[in-house]
Amino acid sequence: MDKVINIHNYLPHREPMLMVDVILSLTTENVKTGFEVKEGNIFIENGSFCEAGLIENAAQTCSAIVAQSYFLDEERDEPIADVIGFISSIKTIKIHLLPKTGSKIITKAKLISRFDTGVYTTCMMSCKSYCNDELLLEGEINLFIQGL
Repeated sequence: MDKVINIHNYLPHREPMLMVDVILSLTTENVKTGFEVKEGNIFIENGSFCEAGLIENAAQTCSAIVAQSYFLDEERDEPIADVIGFISSIKTIKIHLLPKTGSKIITKAKLISRFDTGVYTTCMMSCKSYCNDELLLEGEINLFIQGL
């Protein structure tokens, strides 16, 4: 059974840009998140979660793996640094289906490669998003993350 992890300990995002509700599992190489597409979300278009929303959900899921080394102090249970991060490039992305408002999305990501300089981290991640076991999105995303 998956253990729910407080998302605020791993991502600096807050409403209205937070596109992950919970981290269901997290290791140094894999992450699984959950997100409910609610009415009023900034990425709702014509009753569906749009492509940009799916990509942002995937990117936030992916960043939890790398950002955990910058963002969580296990002893104090609080951020150890301000963190900035962004998608540096999208290698591949395929959108299969747009989920409707009220849908619950499960996104899984895996670390493919990582380069740390001590000041910033770049990484390549593969990710897939699902709704009721239907594939919504799959792709590879490059991220840049830096602690300030």
